[in-house]
Amino acid sequence: MNLTLFDWLIVVVISSLMIGSVLITKKYMRSVSDFLAAGRTAGRYVISLSQGMAALGSITIVGMFEMNYVAGFNLRWWELTTAVIILGITVSGWVVYRFRETRALTMAQFFEIRYSRNFRIFAGLVAFLSGIINFGIFPAVSARFFIYYCGFPHYMNVAGIEVSTFAAIMFILLAFALFFVFTGGQIAVIVSDFLQGIFVNVVFIIIIIFLLLNFDWQTISAGVNSAPDNASLINPFKTSQTNDFNFWYFLIGMIGLIYGKLSWQGTQAYNSSAKSAHEAKMGEVLSNWRNIPQWGLFLVLVPVVAFVVMHNPFYSVQANNVNSILSTVDSEAIKSQLRVPLVLVEILPVGLVGAFCAVMVAAFIATHDTYLHSWGSILIQDVVMPFRNKPFTQQQHLRALKISIFGVAVFIFIFSLLFQQSEYIFLFFAITGAIFAGGSGAVIIGGLYWKRGTTAAAWSAMITGSVIAVGGIIIQQLWKDFFINGQMFWGIAMAASSLVYVVVSLLGKKNEFDMDKLLNRGKYEIKTDKQTVSSIHLKGIKVLGIGKGFSNFDKYVYYISYIWTFAWFAVFVIGTILNLSNEVSNESWLEFWKYYIFINLGVSIVVITWFLIGGIKNIREMFSKLDTMERDQKDHGFILKENSEDTKR
Repeated sequence: MNLTLFDWLIVVVISSLMIGSVLITKKYMRSVSDFLAAGRTAGRYVISLSQGMAALGSITIVGMFEMNYVAGFNLRWWELTTAVIILGITVSGWVVYRFRETRALTMAQFFEIRYSRNFRIFAGLVAFLSGIINFGIFPAVSARFFIYYCGFPHYMNVAGIEVSTFAAIMFILLAFALFFVFTGGQIAVIVSDFLQGIFVNVVFIIIIIFLLLNFDWQTISAGVNSAPDNASLINPFKTSQTNDFNFWYFLIGMIGLIYGKLSWQGTQAYNSSAKSAHEAKMGEVLSNWRNIPQWGLFLVLVPVVAFVVMHNPFYSVQANNVNSILSTVDSEAIKSQLRVPLVLVEILPVGLVGAFCAVMVAAFIATHDTYLHSWGSILIQDVVMPFRNKPFTQQQHLRALKISIFGVAVFIFIFSLLFQQSEYIFLFFAITGAIFAGGSGAVIIGGLYWKRGTTAAAWSAMITGSVIAVGGIIIQQLWKDFFINGQMFWGIAMAASSLVYVVVSLLGKKNEFDMDKLLNRGKYEIKTDKQTVSSIHLKGIKVLGIGKGFSNFDKYVYYISYIWTFAWFAVFVIGTILNLSNEVSNESWLEFWKYYIFINLGVSIVVITWFLIGGIKNIREMFSKLDTMERDQKDHGFILKENSEDTKR
């Protein structure tokens, strides 16, 4: 057993606090819209940090460890350009703002409003199937982490019966996640994910400080310099021998940021939970800061330190201990998932070993309660309910949602027991997610921004993306060393689906959709959805994405976001010019990454304090509104057939 009694005490205390936070939310869950979208009462800090925590998850932590052990700091260099694109997406409210204006509870409900009921059912089914297959390996990867990190035996004796520890851990953790969802629906998910997000980021910062105090930069330098010349972990211009996680992986991912905004439905409830479109937009802007402690710091430095431990002779004892355990594992894919966690067991002190275990428990529950809620809700809202001639009663609706969510949990439990993973986690994510996300991006963007987009185009684009992704999965199962990986299949699906959507729309009838009605604007405006704040002078700053709904503080958040992002982009431009015109030494790159880490560490401490204060205020306001507001029991996502486009043809 790798954890001491003190370590286990930390895990128990944090788990108990999570359960307590969920029980508090139970009394506020009084309607279907509460269960599905937290009554649309969430503020920007809660939305931003909770959604970020749900997207992080224990499997994502393991996946990032796996990826950055191979790529090192290099992807962060190329992502400095991505930051500009992300900023543009967030400050403009790209897709998020307009989707919230539709008041749809799910993406496929929007598809019915914009296209047709039949397309809603089809898209909902594709999203559901894509999602649960993608979701299927989550429990397995996490359970495997806990077995090796904690030092559990693979089997244990319970009342004379030999029980698989792997299955037992999955069962227990999934039961926790189900309890969270069933107790308070999306309200419980948002509140618990926010509190877990604060805890996780605090632990991340503490671990980073510990590593920086115990691994000086000369030690790190000696380790990373042992990588092959053209598979560097520190020089992004020397990565020609880096497989899979290279420049092309980054480029496709960058395109996917724009094309696939809101395409992935694993956290779909957050798309509808903000108290206004403006708060949804501000939550997106804040994500640029929320990600710094996680994606810009912890998930980069930890795998690099792990590489140092495994390749610097000074740590040969720790490396031998890790390798002796890995030698008992047959699958190379599983070995790559376990390597960094096993290094952490070797180098972290008592207390931090338990704290990181608690982090992974929180991350497991945050992702699983969110994804269980999302996929279970999509099946009922977008596949089952559209077949009905009348809506469920509230009691029937909530019961159906819970049964569906439970069914998803059973499926992923069985899938994790049976499926043999053979490739990197993030490549598996890319190709399985592309079953829906490959075609849905064109359908979403076209539906929200182009009045000429047609239903036939939506069908064509969605089918095109799905066929390419499924074909890629089949090819990879039959041809293990096929030269196109999961990320590349996603890129092909995006390009083909976009072309098909535009061509089919242009060749179809020249009908123009009523976008004001879709977005509840003009004569269709819903007063309660409009946020009124103090006015600011707008002359000359509209180009920055700042509009009439902005307070002075909102304006300052935008300004500082621009300054931060473009400062790093300037560093990227200057660094790229220097590298293309001169030979830049590894020592210079290491010096750059040292300053990068320390700057991000300082900013991370400020960000966590900022989000903690803002989030507590959001939760108090959220509970107050949920306690007093009058529920609309017809706000359940059901659309009468006479309002569906299918009846107009």
